[in-house]
Amino acid sequence: MPHQDDSIAAKIEAFIRTEVIPYEKDPRTGPHGPSDELVQELRDKARKAGALTPHILADGSHLTQRETAKALIKTGLSPLGPLACNTMAPDEGNMYLLGKVGSPEQKSRFLGPLVSGKARSAFFMTEPADAGGAGSDPSMMQTRCRLDGNHWVINGRKKFITGAEGARVGIVMAKSDDGACMFLVDLPNPAIRTLRVLDTIDNSMPGGHAEIDIENLRVPADQMLGASGEGFKYAQIRLSPARLSHCMRWLGLAIRANEIATDYACRRQAFGKPLVDHEGVGFMLAENLIDLQQSELMIDWCAGVLDTGSLGTTESSMAKVAVSEALMRVADRCVQVMGGTGVSTETIVEQAFREIRAFRIYDGPTEVHKWSLAKKIKRDWKAAQG
Repeated sequence: MPHQDDSIAAKIEAFIRTEVIPYEKDPRTGPHGPSDELVQELRDKARKAGALTPHILADGSHLTQRETAKALIKTGLSPLGPLACNTMAPDEGNMYLLGKVGSPEQKSRFLGPLVSGKARSAFFMTEPADAGGAGSDPSMMQTRCRLDGNHWVINGRKKFITGAEGARVGIVMAKSDDGACMFLVDLPNPAIRTLRVLDTIDNSMPGGHAEIDIENLRVPADQMLGASGEGFKYAQIRLSPARLSHCMRWLGLAIRANEIATDYACRRQAFGKPLVDHEGVGFMLAENLIDLQQSELMIDWCAGVLDTGSLGTTESSMAKVAVSEALMRVADRCVQVMGGTGVSTETIVEQAFREIRAFRIYDGPTEVHKWSLAKKIKRDWKAAQG
């Protein structure tokens, strides 16, 4: 008997393949991502198809991580799929965080519009490297907040803030005397100013990645998530599921790229036979199947750990490294198999390569996760020595 998550995944896949993929050459996608007009047009279609925000059910409950994986992999079959289905970053992670730690009032005001797909959000954490700000090491955070009456006043600079342009909800991280804090803010706000939107290797996320100046932003005290100094604790709640969601979505994109490369290799003739019959090409496609299968299993394993209630910090680091590196190999082979066509915009294969290359950095680069795992290995070894 099919499970509910299987029927959700099937519905999403049908929607992506029939309704979303035809939009992939829509001129409303530019260097800084799809326009909000395009986003809302696709979300209207998803709403009618029953494919909008599929990971959050009508009663407000959340699919398990294993169930979420089935859905989000399917939304990733097109670069436009996650934004059409409202499962894209950073919104999916922000919805998860608010659902876990937001007060009833905060959920009503900030989470509701996100779940409905009528608003986008941004997560303001990363800071400029040239000023020594927070990146992979969030403890370097320089954005400060101080209590002034019943408001907090925030000042600082942020960079690589995905989706800030056009977002309606912001989660701002800053440091008080107690430690890291998170604040919910309505956007736009005159105290939050976009300095520029960066030109980056990827362009699938609405609003692009912005550099932001925050000057004397006043936030009511009841818009702080939790208590002063608890920001990093809440970041950990969001972190592992968000890492894994990236793996899910980009696995879907790599699956689609491999479909396109396979179709090309089976149709294209060279040296007297189809490309797929040449061992060099056939072996690359075979290696793709191995990497895709291993990625799916790694996601399922980590999702199972998270579903036990564990933070899954170690497991999500392992999954993020394994999946991002494997999918990069898949995307690279797809480009190689398709030759000149692979590096052109004739198909989404070149975009998949660009997006997945960025994935190796987003939510912690491979090297940071390996370093973290190496520290755990040493701790465990010391503990075993007594």
